Amino acid sequence: MIRALGLRPKRSLGQHFLVDLAAARQIAQIAIEPSANQGQLRVLEVGAGTGVLTAVLAQTGADITAIEIDRGLVRLLRSFDELAGVHIVEEDALNFDYDAFGGDRPWRVTGNLPYNIGTPLLLRWIQMEPGPELLVVMLQKDVAERLAARPATPAYGSLTLAVQYAMQVEPLFSLEPNAFYPPPKVRSTVVRLVRHSGPPVPTTNADFLLQVVRAAFAYRRKTLVNSLRLALNVEPVRSASALSALGLRPEVRGEELDLAQFAAFADAIQR
Repeated sequence: MIRALGLRPKRSLGQHFLVDLAAARQIAQIAIEPSANQGQLRVLEVGAGTGVLTAVLAQTGADITAIEIDRGLVRLLRSFDELAGVHIVEEDALNFDYDAFGGDRPWRVTGNLPYNIGTPLLLRWIQMEPGPELLVVMLQKDVAERLAARPATPAYGSLTLAVQYAMQVEPLFSLEPNAFYPPPKVRSTVVRLVRHSGPPVPTTNADFLLQVVRAAFAYRRKTLVNSLRLALNVEPVRSASALSALGLRPEVRGEELDLAQFAAFADAIQR
C-alpha cells in the first residue's frame, strides 16, 4: 500500500509500522478499559503510521486523536473512510502541545512509540500535571525492562525510579520483529503504565528526591556517598549520617536502594 503511494519507511523517524492486527486489537482493548472518569474517553495515539491501530481504536467509539509527523502518511490516513471520525494531526510528537490537549479532562496515550524518541516522550508525560492517566505503549524491549526493573539489576536506574514514582508499570507482552514493517532489529514490548492516585512513597520534597536519584546514578560505579558529593555537592559526612540512621551501609551504591529507601534517604539528608 505505501509502496503504491511512493512512500517508504524513514529510518530517520524510527518508522516501523505495526502490521499485526491481533496485537492492535489487544492494545486497543487495554487502552480503552473502563475508566472511573465520567464522559467520553479520550485517547491520543502517537505515531499513527499506516493506521492499523488507529482503525481498531476508531471502532471503540472513544474520542481518538492520532498524531503523525510524516506528511505522506497523514494524507494516507485522511483518505480512509473508517478514520473519518478520528482527529488526525500532522505534528512532531516532541512538539505537540500536550497541556492544551489534556486541559482539565482525563486522557490516555497509546501507540507504537518511535524508538528514537520513546524515552523523552515518556518522561514528558509522567512529569505533566495533570498528565495522562494511562499509557499503553509499544517500546523497545530493553527500555520496557528498564521501566519495570528492580534494585541491584543491570536495567535498574534513574529512568526506572522516575517512572515508578509517577506510574505503576506492567509489561504485558512482547512482539517479534515480524509484527512490524519493516522488521526492526530488536523485539518490542507492550507496557501499561497507570498513574498513581497519590505519591507511592512518603517524601517531603519530590523534586529533591528525583535530584538525588539522578545524582546516585550519574556515577553508577561509585558509592552513593561519593555520587552525591560529585553530583550535588553533598558533604560525605552528611550522607553517611543519613545512611546510618536508615540502617544502610556507608559503602552502599544507589543501585541497591528501592524507591522507598531513596525517599527516606533524601528526606534524611535535608534535615
